[in-house]
Amino acid sequence: MDWFASIDGYCERLGPAYWAEPVNAVTNLAFLVAAAVMAWRLRGAQLPLANAMVVLLALIGIGSYLFHTHAERWAALADTTPILAFILVYLYASSRDYHGLSKLWSLVSVGLFFPFAAILVPLFAQVPVLSASAGYLPVVVLIAGYAVVLARRAPETARGLALGAGLLFLSITLRSLDMPLCESWPVGTHFTWHLLNGLLLGWMIEVYRRHMLARRPRGR
Repeated sequence: MDWFASIDGYCERLGPAYWAEPVNAVTNLAFLVAAAVMAWRLRGAQLPLANAMVVLLALIGIGSYLFHTHAERWAALADTTPILAFILVYLYASSRDYHGLSKLWSLVSVGLFFPFAAILVPLFAQVPVLSASAGYLPVVVLIAGYAVVLARRAPETARGLALGAGLLFLSITLRSLDMPLCESWPVGTHFTWHLLNGLLLGWMIEVYRRHMLARRPRGR
């Protein structure tokens, strides 16, 4: 595989130049701002998994910036790897701390994500327009499912997750419209994916932070 092969997959990119996607590149600041905000909110909370999510959130911004400037295969890997890592860490944390599973079963739930996605992605790939983002749609189903399961036992957390699922679905929809709307909107819509996902991922960390702090005795 040629790791330096060019990738042209977004409306805004019209050539191989480093700054061929200025809006897509600059809007990755949303991830870094969200990471900074959540790092501040987590100070003194002693939540190592949440802190790990913050680091991954910052890496998502850096990786996406590299992809939308270099636009090569190695940069695509730098873009997608932190996203997958964030999903898996959050899945482990939510299985352990939202549902009370043991560490072992939480790891099993992480492993089950792959066959779960493998089943759903081909189905979502048949959906018009949204097929362009089929790889992300199983995450919406997962977050929404967790919200339903937690609705009675942890209603505040469930509402937070439901909001996250809705925000992610909106983000995916706008991401999917990037090429279909390209002729009428030359800058594309992919930049909204960055802005909304920076907000979304910060919010998902905040939901976890609130859930964990609510479990602690008052005064701690």
